Amino acid sequence: MTAEPAEVVAPSAPPLLDPTVGALRPSLLRLPGCYPVQADTWLLADAMCGLGLAAGARVLDVCTGTGALAVVAALAGAAEVTAVDLSLRSAAATRVNARRHGASVRVLRGDLFAPLDEGETFDLIVSNPPYVPSRSADLPRHTLGRCWDAGFDGRMLVDRICAQAHDRLAPGGSLLLVHSTVTDEVRTMAKLQDSGLEVDVVSRQTEPFGPVMRSRAEHLRSRGLIASDQSEEGLVVLRATRPIGSTQPVTGADS
Repeated sequence: MTAEPAEVVAPSAPPLLDPTVGALRPSLLRLPGCYPVQADTWLLADAMCGLGLAAGARVLDVCTGTGALAVVAALAGAAEVTAVDLSLRSAAATRVNARRHGASVRVLRGDLFAPLDEGETFDLIVSNPPYVPSRSADLPRHTLGRCWDAGFDGRMLVDRICAQAHDRLAPGGSLLLVHSTVTDEVRTMAKLQDSGLEVDVVSRQTEPFGPVMRSRAEHLRSRGLIASDQSEEGLVVLRATRPIGSTQPVTGADS
């Protein structure tokens, strides 16, 4: 069997929220087993740049994959950038991509917020976590599916981020989170609000089903997660901000 080669991705640049801000589309080296950067990553990157949230900020990229969002944040003028991923290959790809672009990025390997220092907070957290509903409640460990599979409802990582982000944001800081509307944006907004954050939708985009969604469309239809004739999914970027002066405790912050 031939090993999957490393791949350099050079994406196109769709419009930003703020058309006066230039799109940042760094070419990226993708190692085998890493998430292939797609429209959801660039939609979140556009929101980050278009809203001007990275410049001068302490930025955390959770579930960094190839490090795309971390590199974009650094190129957009972030004061400090930290990238976290559970995958050894993703951590390695992020280090390589940061070096290729002269970006200063601290790369940590671990589960979501767990590898961070106790009490460490950020002005901006960005995340494009796995969010595709799967046939199993267990997360894949050593296959490419771990880049997108997230349990029966696609929320195993999303719900944990919603619960933990508040305590990792500095007062006035924001979380930018992207996922499919199949994963239920209303539920995400409610969970973020319950944690003490103020939530808005800042960007939307409709995309044709990619290979993963096409391969499990019948399964998703049988569970009522998509319509019988649905062949597209909506992508949504949510901004959740910790109010200045907020001290609301959140239990299980690194669980």
